[in-house]
Amino acid sequence: MSPLISANQLEEIINSGENVLLCDCRFDLVDPLIGKKSYEESHIPGAIYVDLDKDLSGPKTGSNGRHPLPSPEAWAQTKTRLGISPNTLVVAYDKQGSVYASRLWWMLKATGHANVQVLDGGLDAWNGTMGTIPRAPTPCSQVIRVMPYAGLVLVDEVVSNLQTQKNKVVDARTEDRFHGQNETLDPIGGHIPGAMNRFFKNNLNATAFKTPEQLFKEFSEFLGPIKASEVIHQCGSGVTACHNLLAMELAGFKGSRLYAGSWSEWCADPKRPVEL
Repeated sequence: MSPLISANQLEEIINSGENVLLCDCRFDLVDPLIGKKSYEESHIPGAIYVDLDKDLSGPKTGSNGRHPLPSPEAWAQTKTRLGISPNTLVVAYDKQGSVYASRLWWMLKATGHANVQVLDGGLDAWNGTMGTIPRAPTPCSQVIRVMPYAGLVLVDEVVSNLQTQKNKVVDARTEDRFHGQNETLDPIGGHIPGAMNRFFKNNLNATAFKTPEQLFKEFSEFLGPIKASEVIHQCGSGVTACHNLLAMELAGFKGSRLYAGSWSEWCADPKRPVEL
């Protein structure tokens, strides 16, 4: 299954009556309430709202990043509450270049739910009708099995990698933040020593993903001899990194992993080195 679905394909599925769970993932890091407010005003009919802070993140400790992953147990409970049963087709969308939809895509894929796609182009690509009545999730009748996150990298491995250099860290943030400039979200600017920078918006033409062929060409040139299995993705808080993971999979590069704690976790410990 492609990680993406077009608006036309989605509309055909909806019109056919096939069971699909639409997840509206709109969010704003500066104004965390605006995503749900926008959903309540207008959304693709039948969609539920999935909140980055409340549904796709776990408790913050001050040292585990701005959007730490929920524990596998908590994520299984959330999937049960949202109605994401093992065979449910999940289609996620947002209006921010598919950033937050990609986070949901990765979290589902990483815990064994293969039947998930991101609406290419997000809400901007949708030409169908819009709904104004929010839909409450219909919980699963059976509790979803707890699964560990496959492809998850913890901070200790990233620290060890500074010496071994077995893997290459790819940072999805803007170039200026990568270089420690104009940092507004985290207390310290800079990047993990040795990391490479691939701004997630480079995966897009406007709001839609570039073609698999174009992404293959770009990632081939970017990575050179580095294998996909040797790539660790990170960003500010483990969200936009999922965009690069999706783009690589779309291009045919499978097996890269996610350091979910990302820069916001890394810079919380002054003992960890910083490169500018």
